[in-house]
Amino acid sequence: MESMPMENKNLLLKNNEVIAKPERNGQVLNGETSRDPPDGGIRAYMIIVGSFLTNGLVFGVINSYSVIYTVLQKKLENENVPNSESRAALVGALTMGTTFLLSPLSGVLTGLLGLRCTAVLGGSIAVVGLLLSSFLVDYVDVLCFTYGVMYGLGASLAYTPSLAILGHYFKRHLGLVNGIVTIGSSIFTVIMPPLMEFMIKNYGLHGLFRLLAVITVGIALCGLLFKPISVVVIEKPSREDGFKALVKTIINVHIWKNRQYTLWALSMPVALFGYFVPYVHIKKFIELNFTNVQDNLPLQCIAVTSGMGRLVFGYLADKKWVNRIMLQQISFYVIGGLTIILPFVRSFPLLVVVSLGMGIFDGAFIALIGPIAIQFCGSAYAAQSIGCMLGLAAFPLSMGPPIAGILFSIYQSYTLPFILAGISPLVGATIMFAIHFQKGNE
Repeated sequence: MESMPMENKNLLLKNNEVIAKPERNGQVLNGETSRDPPDGGIRAYMIIVGSFLTNGLVFGVINSYSVIYTVLQKKLENENVPNSESRAALVGALTMGTTFLLSPLSGVLTGLLGLRCTAVLGGSIAVVGLLLSSFLVDYVDVLCFTYGVMYGLGASLAYTPSLAILGHYFKRHLGLVNGIVTIGSSIFTVIMPPLMEFMIKNYGLHGLFRLLAVITVGIALCGLLFKPISVVVIEKPSREDGFKALVKTIINVHIWKNRQYTLWALSMPVALFGYFVPYVHIKKFIELNFTNVQDNLPLQCIAVTSGMGRLVFGYLADKKWVNRIMLQQISFYVIGGLTIILPFVRSFPLLVVVSLGMGIFDGAFIALIGPIAIQFCGSAYAAQSIGCMLGLAAFPLSMGPPIAGILFSIYQSYTLPFILAGISPLVGATIMFAIHFQKGNE
């Protein structure tokens, strides 16, 4: 992909990397330095481990919500609460939605507090949210706040720095490193469902939330590793332009002048409308259509092959001849097609095969988020570019599962919900074709 022309004088392009170029009265500030990522070393490898565990702990819990969903849904149904499916789905959907919706806030806080402090704060908030949830398991509406909003806020503040920090330490192998880091959520998604079911069966939902709170302390500990290497070191500006410089440090509007980034960020909400629907509803779909089967197996299959996809497509993303946007488009087309097929599958082995395919290309989509954002906006603005994109996608991500639950309660079938969930990534991938015809900035 051709280099982006830089109209704004506060940006420069060095070795295909967008970095900040601070100026005052037309002069570059003294003390400006820029350094390339080390692409290795003990500190860099510790960052990989910390980001790997953060991704695993955050999304291992979020992706396994179907285990909690079935318990809450049956509880509401036994209490004769109307729309029990959509109300139970809302708790988990809020978690995913809040995680993405508040990603722009995470990007802003990294400008104020730094990547490390933001990640530690996020882990701490997530722990508190899970602890409170353990005392409020009988109040589903309250869980929407403690588990849906509080845990989602904590996850958001930890997740965005865990991706943004990678651009400070890696460049040549950034795609592969993103794949390794994001495989953490796949591995934990395999581990978490049976562990969560064991805890619920033996210690109840309150016992599960308390165990998750203890495990989530690890997110805050991992955040302590996220010490960035400065892409740019800037002297303190003069008093007269101090406030203006502070605002530019916190909120950078130049990323939106990049047409390719803007189109990519705006296509994501469309593509991701139905993304979380299978994760929430597939277990209930299996219970209704199959007997004497391991109902957690398809979700675990998605997780396993998603990890494989993240490694393979992360490796491919580092190749100069590979078009990262095209790879992400292909992943959305395949995910959409397989989601549409899902409700018509009546053979459990075939359902497992479909789940394996969904997982591979789910991994491709996730592994490419960081490299694409950094390709368009540079590592200096990685946290804000990733955060803004995820923030835009938050609302459709949150609304998908509850809407699917409402449609199921009306038609008593998952055919229409899964078809609609599959159409959205097809439309989003088609919109992304416009990116190929745009230059970076006006």
